[in-house]
Amino acid sequence: MPPSNSNSPSPAELESAAPESADTPSRALRVAVLADSDTRWKWGALTAHRLTSGDGRAHAPRARISGLLLRGRATPTPRQLAEVGDVGIDTGRVREVTAVEFLHTVRDEGYDLVVLALVGGAVQAMLHGLAALRLPARPVVVTGYVGVVYEKLADGLLLRHGADVVLANSRHDAERFRAVYEGVGADASAVTEAALPFLGGAPHTPEQDRDTVVFAAQPSVPASRADRTYLLRRLVEHARLHPRREVLLKLRSKPGEHTTHIEELPYQRLAERLPGGLPPNFRLVYGHMGEVLDRTDLLVTVSSTAALESLHRRIPTAVLTDLGVRETLGNHHFIGSGLLTSWDHLDGGAHPEPDADWLAGQGVAADGTYDTAYDSARAKVTALLAQDRLPDLAPYYTPATAPGYLPGILARHHLAADGHPLPGAAAPKETGRVRGAVREAVRDAARGAYRHGVQRVAPVIRRMGEL
Repeated sequence: MPPSNSNSPSPAELESAAPESADTPSRALRVAVLADSDTRWKWGALTAHRLTSGDGRAHAPRARISGLLLRGRATPTPRQLAEVGDVGIDTGRVREVTAVEFLHTVRDEGYDLVVLALVGGAVQAMLHGLAALRLPARPVVVTGYVGVVYEKLADGLLLRHGADVVLANSRHDAERFRAVYEGVGADASAVTEAALPFLGGAPHTPEQDRDTVVFAAQPSVPASRADRTYLLRRLVEHARLHPRREVLLKLRSKPGEHTTHIEELPYQRLAERLPGGLPPNFRLVYGHMGEVLDRTDLLVTVSSTAALESLHRRIPTAVLTDLGVRETLGNHHFIGSGLLTSWDHLDGGAHPEPDADWLAGQGVAADGTYDTAYDSARAKVTALLAQDRLPDLAPYYTPATAPGYLPGILARHHLAADGHPLPGAAAPKETGRVRGAVREAVRDAARGAYRHGVQRVAPVIRRMGEL
């Protein structure tokens, strides 16, 4: 797991290590990215760069960015951080913090901009925690979504309300976000259209001696063993039907690791039990999605955000209907896209053709407009940074508007209903290396027990309940 606090550099050390350039102003922006999973880390780090320089992959000349990981079940491992790819921040200098430690860091370090790349409940907790600090000069706060928003739209959006900027990855999302806020009487001015920050790569170019199909797996979609086994079986059968075609199963994590969503039934485990074994032209692959897409000729998925990355590069893309078109699968998001198809059609050689109007509203930006996708968001952040004093953070949820909901959300992050840390929530800094190592070992054991429960015990209990 990432380095513990006892041996990790402070934010000041992180920033002093950032490279200087001839274009760096005398007072560079100080930016903090707080993320709680590998994909959100990727989104947050690249978003910070896009908002401060427009370049999602190189160190921003206007900013010094500190990377922070919120401690929890999905805290990425060093391997996961490495596979995210180049986000312009040295992963060896990313440190892990609790919610309260993060709030103390913001209080002590004087950040200009904070990017909250977190699940909705954690965003809400940080907003209330930041408001409770009552800083004389608080940072601009930005949040958003890491990919396709296909479930819990109202819940997730209202938990993010209160940030200065709520980024939408497309025109379609921006319209939906504003409608939700306005529908409950909340200020919708924070909603700002942008795009996914990690789109990129060379447009698809077919090669005569290459024919590669990639299935982009998702940790929690579909959820059942039967459905996941079905998809794996059809993928393997496709490989057998097309022995000259390379068929890759792109995996997000290794067994025992967690991503943004919980994976109770890893495809690796299911593949080990598949009758007949695996054909020689079928492989399980990990790594950066962009590098996998470099050699992809057909991307197949149920509803992964990888479909948008693929479409941005004009790679033939298919969204499966084999298990139905359902909200729980997320493939309902692709209604009207022209991409919906089944394994039967793909086995027969069919390639879906995307609908141009649908693409235009989804932030795919395959028409070359991606270079300007963050202009509005960057201008909004610049204007907020120029203000002498920002207004107080004002989330929609308060102890008065959601007294039966908000306190539980805050308590999960050791915050009281007023946003202040609960007694005993902040561990003293002078704990020493021995006590720090003990806490780290306890956290590792607890996380391992949790993963074992999710991946081993819970499925068994469910199966027993079905008898």
